[in-house]
Parts: sequence; structure tokens; C-alpha cells
Amino acid sequence: MIKNVDELKNTLQGVVEVDGWQKIKVTNAEKLRSSVIDTLVYESVFNPSEEVKTKTRWLIRKLARSLGSGSASIQGLYSAFGQGEVSGFTVPAVNIRGITYDFARAMFRVAKRNNIGPFVFEIAKSEIGYTGQRPAEYSACVLAAAVKENYSGPVFIQGDHFQFNAKKFAQDPQKEIDTIKSLIKEAIEAEFYNIDIDSSTLVDLSKKTTDEQQRNNYELAAEMTALIRELEPKDVTISVGGEIGEVGGKNSTPEEFHAYMQGYMKTLNSKKHGAKPISKISVQTGSSHGGVPLPDGTVAQVKIDFGVLEAISKIARKEYGMAGAVQHGASTLPEELFDKFPGVGTAEIHLATGFQNLLYDVFPKDFRGTIYDYLRKNFADEKKPDMTDEQFIYKTRKKGFGPFKEQMWNLGKEWLKMADTELEKRIEFLFLKLNTKNTKDIVNKYVKV
Repeated sequence: MIKNVDELKNTLQGVVEVDGWQKIKVTNAEKLRSSVIDTLVYESVFNPSEEVKTKTRWLIRKLARSLGSGSASIQGLYSAFGQGEVSGFTVPAVNIRGITYDFARAMFRVAKRNNIGPFVFEIAKSEIGYTGQRPAEYSACVLAAAVKENYSGPVFIQGDHFQFNAKKFAQDPQKEIDTIKSLIKEAIEAEFYNIDIDSSTLVDLSKKTTDEQQRNNYELAAEMTALIRELEPKDVTISVGGEIGEVGGKNSTPEEFHAYMQGYMKTLNSKKHGAKPISKISVQTGSSHGGVPLPDGTVAQVKIDFGVLEAISKIARKEYGMAGAVQHGASTLPEELFDKFPGVGTAEIHLATGFQNLLYDVFPKDFRGTIYDYLRKNFADEKKPDMTDEQFIYKTRKKGFGPFKEQMWNLGKEWLKMADTELEKRIEFLFLKLNTKNTKDIVNKYVKV
């Protein structure tokens, strides 16, 4: 483990020149990729010194940008969707909860092999907590992976579900607003140039009119958009997403979308006239985050209303110049459904729990058992009376990623090789189903690092 900043500089000798922690110059890219970047990313996650971690994360971001794979906003591509210049594929957005560096490397390998341009690395507000990955750590892992795999092109890193807690908002609205604002600022500083604001948790369906139901939702989404426009770096237009239907709730309707957008645009103009609005809208179509576990631990089949995605995507593009609708909670859906999303104009699809399940399936049996024992002991209060042990484990095992992060990282090369193989198979299957093959040139046309 690197002890201090001077020792960090020594690690870079003959590979990277650092000028006063302001500028860098790569002098040996081959050695950087072969070994040094592995050391840097490990230190950026696990070093006990906050100064060393901060400097290492800054260094990784600079290295990625200098080698042509810096963090970027997908706004240009989504504007092209909205103008009808681009269509025919759905952008996959993957939430990485564990072994983030190696998982991201697998995504970059798949992208290079298939000439894929649009794919997003994301982490939700809730995941930041239970996986123990703050934005600066997450972006460092993703960008280090791009360096390692010699990936060239824009890298899309996204804050997913920057979500308002309805109970906390009811108790103290300003405190909850300030919490989301603080997270937005932290994320932008870590080069998250794509952010989804989820105030759909504040929709009140007991209100008489659709506008009243959506008011808290659109007013806060507009307030957060205005803040993002104030904070975004020069020459970067952060891609902002909104949401009208909480995932797992009532299916969304065009009427709700219109009410949301009309109220949102009016509010945004009152706060920051002429500010760039959201580029996409998340809707509820019948899915749920993680799926619904049955008593034996398997996941119940759900019915997706593709008509919702198609109708709202058309309205979004035609009337508001947006990319279209976004599907959440999709990774546990049946395989035969995925190629339907591009056909109905779905702009983006979020994939998380299916990859989590894959990792747990390939963890060594003893290690998996250790995590499960930890969950039974530390989260026993989350087990409802009618839950089987299989259901409880399925619902809570996402919370094993944070406490066992370093152990997962160090499971060994043999296990990692097997995990990488399975991850690549699944990533490639989904990305190709979403029709993203040979889209690199399209992305390069509309997005610059």
C-alpha cells in the first residue's frame, strides 16, 4: 500500500510525469497499462489515506482524458435522437455494484470487439450507500478500466436514481432537497456528466388533477436541473433525465408525461430561463427493481407494457425534442424481450440486478455462504414473517457488496477469469439484442470527449 503522495509519485517514475499536480504527461503507455494502472486503481479504492486516494483518483481521470477516453455527456447523441437524426438502437446503462474495475473492463472489451459506441456506467443514490462507492471512487474505477483496455472514445458515467425519499421529504423538505443538491455537486466534481433526477417518489395520486399529482415531481426536477446547469463545466452540457412513474408502481400514461413536461418547462424557465431541459424520461411499464422473488428464490415473470414506451417515446421526440422513454428494472426480464426495446423507440434501458445475480452465482461457494451468514445476522429485521430464507437472501444480498468489497476484489485470478467470461457473455448478449453493434461512429459524430 502506498504510504503518502511522495511514494505515489515514485510509483509513476518512467511512466507518467506529474507537473505540480496540475498537468500530467504519459511517457510509457505500455507500462501504464500493463501494471501501473492496476496499482493506481487499487490505491484509489482501498488506500487508508484520503490524500493519496484523492490524488490517485484525480490522476486516473487525467490519464484517461490524455489517452482519449475521458468522461463525457451523452447529450449530443440524445439530441440527435430527438431531432430524428438517429434511431434503431437502445442505449444500455449498467449499474455496477461490485468488482467495478474488472466489470468495467469487460464492458470495454465487448464494446471494442463489436464497435459499440453508446453504453453507460451508472450507480444509483441507494447503491452508493450499500456498495460503499462514492462517485469519485466509481468514476476512477471506470476510467482506469478504459485506460487498461486501451479504449478510445467518450465514456458515459451516470448518476442513476438521484432519488428523493418521500418520508424524509414529508418530515423536512428542505433537508432532503439539500441532500440531493449535495450529491449532485459531488457527482459532477467526480465527472458524472449524466444525471437522472428521480422525484417521482413524490407523485401524489390522491390529488384530483394530473398536474397536482405531478407538481412536486416536476418542480423539484426543474430545480435540480437549474442547479446542474449552474455547476456543469464549461463546454459540457450534462444529460439530465426525469421520471414520471416510480418503478414498481402504477404504469405511466401520456397524460402524466404531458402534465410533467408542461409544469417542468414552466418551472425551469422561471428558475433559469433558456436552460437546457431533460433529455429523456423514465416511465413505469410493469417492471420492478430486482424483480419479484418467489418463495424458492426464483424471479416471477412480469408483463412489460411496450405500448407505454412507444407512445411516450414518440411524444418525447416529436413534441419536446427528447431522446425518448427509459426502461428501468430490466435485467431480470426474459431474454426474448430485449430486442423489442429498440423497435418501440426506447432511448435507454437500465440493467443491474441480473448482473448482481450472475456474480453471486459464480462466487466461490464458501465465500457466498459467508456473505449470506453476514446478511442473516445484520439484516434480520428486514425479513418479513411471510418471507422464506431464499426470498430474504435475494432481497438483501445487494447489501453484501459494500462490507465484502475488498474480499471480492481479491478473490484471485482464476476466479476472476471465470467471472469475466460469464460477464462478457451476458454483456455481449444484451448489448447486441439492443442493436448497438457498429454504433461507434454514430456516437463519435455527436459526442466529443
